[in-house]
Amino acid sequence: ADGTVYYDTSKFEQYGKLSHKNIEDLQAGFRELKVTGENNKKNYADFVLWKPKKEGEPFYKSPWCDGRPGWHTECCVMAPKYCGGRLDIHAGGEDLIFPHHENEIAQYEAVHNEQFSTYWMHNAFLNINNQKMSKSLGNFFTVRDILDKFEGKILRFFMLSTHYRSMLNFSFELMESAKISLTRIENCIDNIKFYLKNKNVVIDEKNYFINKDELDLYLKDVLNESEISDSEKNDLNVLYSHVEKYFEKLDDDFNTSDAIAQIFEIVKIINQNSKQENSIIYLNFCLQIIETLLNILGIDFVKNDIDLNKDIEKLIEERSIAKKNKDFKKADEIREKLKNMGIELEDTREGVKWKMI
Repeated sequence: ADGTVYYDTSKFEQYGKLSHKNIEDLQAGFRELKVTGENNKKNYADFVLWKPKKEGEPFYKSPWCDGRPGWHTECCVMAPKYCGGRLDIHAGGEDLIFPHHENEIAQYEAVHNEQFSTYWMHNAFLNINNQKMSKSLGNFFTVRDILDKFEGKILRFFMLSTHYRSMLNFSFELMESAKISLTRIENCIDNIKFYLKNKNVVIDEKNYFINKDELDLYLKDVLNESEISDSEKNDLNVLYSHVEKYFEKLDDDFNTSDAIAQIFEIVKIINQNSKQENSIIYLNFCLQIIETLLNILGIDFVKNDIDLNKDIEKLIEERSIAKKNKDFKKADEIREKLKNMGIELEDTREGVKWKMI
């Protein structure tokens, strides 16, 4: 029609299977428009495969006119060219289900005679302070804006704390809450590392496994170790029940929100039961489990600035020497200096602990 090529959706019997739209219902609302002659389509749902060029636009030669492909064709061409054909997972915002993704299916499956994607994952919208995000309202933030105020892992944790199909409300107050929650997990990890360092254990900063099969084998090996006590075995079995639930939640439509809830249950168990007297095997298991579950979500607490850590440890050592020499003025000055660096100290039976604030 006048150089434009349309896809006749009535010829694709399964059109509407993703969005559950009924072509007859769509067509009913289109008849009045078509009578006025304002549209060259046969059906309301027909979409553009090829469109004529506009002045100043790039174009390609074709049998119909100088022009370019329609938007919906893009992914249908990229999938076989770059991904080898059908997709395992196709994601996008929920606003793309119809007509964009519906039209991708119609094109790809008509040409290739196979299912386009095994799974479709559509995320819900992001609101800002309970309002739809838009430039006109002045409530529009980029990721860069947010990263000026919060670390990337906090933003990731915040977003994963809501199921991807549920609407997510963003505010800086909620980000602060996410930071506090993540700090609780980080403090748990730091406590275990503190106990291990006191036992002269060298900690691998990438202390995690790849998948659940590896974790299952690890638990089996740990429970067979003679150095681990019966009470520690009981604690680990309880802890591992939450690991099982964690993976069940991820298998349930990538339910990261409920999976994170299981991490907090694990943190609670570790905080209640871990102490300096625990065996190295027990402490290592706790550390590797929690870091593995976080790593699967793309969250880690690896301290990137090793030199900064060395400076902090050096100042803590100087403070300890000053306290032994009863030079409390100097000890207080060092504590204040560390506080200004964003470091909080905690004097415990086992020694001095520190954490970022």
